[in-house]
Amino acid sequence: MATALEFLVAGLLLGLAQGLSPGPLITLIFSETLKYGKKEGIKIAVSPLVTDSLIVLLVLLVLSSFAQYNLVLGVISLLGAGYLIYLGIENLRANMERFEVDVAEKGAFKRGIIANLLSPHPYLFWLSIGGPKILEGLSIQVSASALFIIGLYTSLVGSKIAVALLVDKSRTFVNSKYYAYIIQALGIVLIIFALLFVIDGLKLMELL
Repeated sequence: MATALEFLVAGLLLGLAQGLSPGPLITLIFSETLKYGKKEGIKIAVSPLVTDSLIVLLVLLVLSSFAQYNLVLGVISLLGAGYLIYLGIENLRANMERFEVDVAEKGAFKRGIIANLLSPHPYLFWLSIGGPKILEGLSIQVSASALFIIGLYTSLVGSKIAVALLVDKSRTFVNSKYYAYIIQALGIVLIIFALLFVIDGLKLMELL
């Protein structure tokens, strides 16, 4: 069960990093909450539960056709590592004053779904990181993949909801150095995960 728990921890950490990192959804959460209150911000926060289900199914369908090709999976793992490093660096360099979006009217949930579907981030994440992790878990035990998904969405959606509540209650915190420190710390976590993906990729390619 220890192995399955490792997948849970990985899901929790990756979800937290994804949930708090600068991006279209966080920007919308800020703008909707500031304009219309926490309820509209929370609608944005839960929108990945709708959009990601479609993305995950599509990505798993694609990746399953390569399940027997370790070289391909190894290359995908290395690409995933590169993407994680990119996200980590973005977090370390994050400018917390970028959260400005012009939103003219309500309809937060719909806008959140559109923003997530049109953003390249969820596709890149699931193709290079989340999808391979689920397939890896299935090769061990179904519960490992299930715990990874549960951990990921618990912290991803939960952290976004927390941001909406913080913005609604205290606008100063999300613009403070403490929030910036959290973002930067999560950037380091992403880079650490990138190194683990490099190791996995090299092993799949039989280079390590």
